[in-house]
Amino acid sequence: MSGGYDPGREGAKLDLKGAMSYGDYLHLDTLLDQQHPLSDAHDEMLFVIQHQTSELWMKLAIHELSAARSALEAGALEPMFKMLARVSRIFEQLNNAWDVLRTMTPADYTRFRDTLGPSSGFQSAQYRMIEYLLGNRNPNMLKPHAHLPEVVEKLEQELRRPSFYDVVVARLFEGTGGGAPPAPQLGQPHVAQPEIQARWKVVYEDTATHWALYELGEKLVDLEDYFRRWRFNHVTTVERVIGFKRGTGGTSGVAYLRRMLEVELFPELWHLRGEL
Repeated sequence: MSGGYDPGREGAKLDLKGAMSYGDYLHLDTLLDQQHPLSDAHDEMLFVIQHQTSELWMKLAIHELSAARSALEAGALEPMFKMLARVSRIFEQLNNAWDVLRTMTPADYTRFRDTLGPSSGFQSAQYRMIEYLLGNRNPNMLKPHAHLPEVVEKLEQELRRPSFYDVVVARLFEGTGGGAPPAPQLGQPHVAQPEIQARWKVVYEDTATHWALYELGEKLVDLEDYFRRWRFNHVTTVERVIGFKRGTGGTSGVAYLRRMLEVELFPELWHLRGEL
């Protein structure tokens, strides 16, 4: 009698000596050797993996957003739409990860919190790159990376070029009657501008004529919706685990994160809602 299912009977390659294996392709030996808790607290492994996997998803978000900007500059709207949809789903995945972290109680976290030293999530260079790509460009947030010149240079390079939203605005003006769009706010956070909102209003009041721009606007709203939920879930998770203690990186903790909830990436698209 058979001892169980044998995938070799269906042609699966079982002898992988000298061949590319699953572990080889993904470099799993290296990847799975990067989790090094500094205490004997059971929940520190969860904390490490939560943040490492978040960084991997953010790496993919940067990959997609950078490609989406290039596609938009080249006029390749269909691939760009797919990339933006993927970024929204990445942030949905990041949102779901908070549900796992919230299984850690304040008592669990207290057991290893001191091992973190001054390290903090707000020091994430990849999160900063995502913000800079989308247009939330606070140059003060370069300071946490000053000890890493290569990281600072990458972020400064991003600050010196138009953000993804700047490229969107240029396309918006081109598609709604031409005229020069407002100059990109290089190195500074994007702030709402009435002339940009007026162009979005043209699009939303005649979607049949401006369907591609209308779809682009809704893709951006969708992306920011998921992004805002990620920030909100971050706030509630931190409040649930540490209350109103000061953050490990020296911020005011929950109070700081709540201020971040007020940041709007694409303000004209949100303010427009009240005009329609």
